[in-house]
Amino acid sequence: MFRTTMLSALAVASLCVAGSAGAQTAPQGAPAGTDPMMMPTTAPDYVKAAGAGDKFEIDSSKLVLQSTKDAQVRSFAHKMIADHTKSTAMVKVAARKDGVAVMPPMLNPMQTQMLDDIRAATGKARDAVYMQDQGTSHDASLQVQQSYASGGDKPALMATAAKIVPVVQSHIDMLNAMPKTAAM
Repeated sequence: MFRTTMLSALAVASLCVAGSAGAQTAPQGAPAGTDPMMMPTTAPDYVKAAGAGDKFEIDSSKLVLQSTKDAQVRSFAHKMIADHTKSTAMVKVAARKDGVAVMPPMLNPMQTQMLDDIRAATGKARDAVYMQDQGTSHDASLQVQQSYASGGDKPALMATAAKIVPVVQSHIDMLNAMPKTAAM
């Protein structure tokens, strides 16, 4: 529990751009265990954070698919690849509409560490680390999407973030509905 709370807080912090320019505190009602912190409100910061989140979801899902034998984990990972590939495309289209340059996404240090943890684990332990890190990453992504949808600076990107919020929430709901014995 402590690891999950700390990873959630660190993931949100690392998704957010350092510094106060173009940022605001997380909305009230942020997941328990996270301190209010800076959330991206400028288009470039949002595109960077959203891209990093999608990249982590896709890369970690591809990694777990190399070894998992668990049908639920496999199904979930395939859905993450499809949905996060789609959200990446949506953000790119909106960024073009808003005149915002899109750079290739890069994982932040916390996402890199989580991916390394998944890579280092084997068998059912890999599945368990993957599922735990999916929860951490999705909690952080939900905060980023909600924050930008309500306080961003470019209309097409704000509308896109608002469309992505229910998708990310559905992923969190899927994670919460999975039996705790799955992938453990």
